[in-house]
Amino acid sequence: MLIILMSGGTFSGIKAQSKVDHMSWDQVLILNVSKDGKVNYKGVIQDSPLLYKYFSMMSENPPEENWSDEEKLAYWVNLYNAIAIKMVIDNYPIDTIKDLQDPWNHRFFKIGDKKYSLDDIEHKILREMNDPRIHFIINCAAKSCPDLWNRAYTAENINKALDERTRAFINDPRFNVISGTELKVSRIFDWYKKDFEGKGSIEDFINRYSEVQVSKIAKDNFKEYDWTLNN
Repeated sequence: MLIILMSGGTFSGIKAQSKVDHMSWDQVLILNVSKDGKVNYKGVIQDSPLLYKYFSMMSENPPEENWSDEEKLAYWVNLYNAIAIKMVIDNYPIDTIKDLQDPWNHRFFKIGDKKYSLDDIEHKILREMNDPRIHFIINCAAKSCPDLWNRAYTAENINKALDERTRAFINDPRFNVISGTELKVSRIFDWYKKDFEGKGSIEDFINRYSEVQVSKIAKDNFKEYDWTLNN
């Protein structure tokens, strides 16, 4: 398991560094993730030097207060997705990330004196940004998770990606079946109900992106979640 240590130093100069270079992560994704989000984990293992380079760079450049919201969001989303990938390749081959011992709460990414787990990043950082669309750009290495994008998120592309990835997920029959005769939506809308109700209802949120409008979602309208590895 990767342990990343980082010193809590300060940046010198007139202006603190406010951006990170996501190129190494971008290369890993381009080389090993298909357009529909399938991951070649054997390929990621072969390209692990790029992944180590990325984690090292991220550990040396934590978010600063003067970063834009887009820069912070790109940092934490990419980190979440990279950690999930790293946890899988550390234990590959496995059938599901749930084969690992408490994968959501295992803290191994360290910034200064603080360690972060997947749950820390998702629930204490990303969800606190109050944008439910983040649920469609983070990936937990499972088939029912929104597709892992085969590009890195950046401050420049993340706003557009939030809308595009949300719309793609909602209208993809692998994740949601929304038609005049059948309604089965992702369990994500059940688990994070409060997030989607922040500006209305689950139905309101879905209808902003769905090609077919929904009226009422009941308990039996949620699909079973497939935790099988997205390889």
